[in-house]
Amino acid sequence: MKKAASLVLLLVGVVLIAFGISASDSVGSAFSRLFTGTPTDKTIWLIIGGAVATTVGLAGIIRRS
Repeated sequence: MKKAASLVLLLVGVVLIAFGISASDSVGSAFSRLFTGTPTDKTIWLIIGGAVATTVGLAGIIRRS
């Protein structure tokens, strides 16, 4: 059961990272980088959330029961 939850968390993390990378190429993020030098908050949170979910999912899969 815990392995299944870890696998789902890993997949959700990968999807969030993909959405974050996609959002970083958007027009809104380009304007934000133009004026502030950083991408939008949404982009940053998607990538950070994806990285955390992926890390926790991987740790759950690798860790022995």
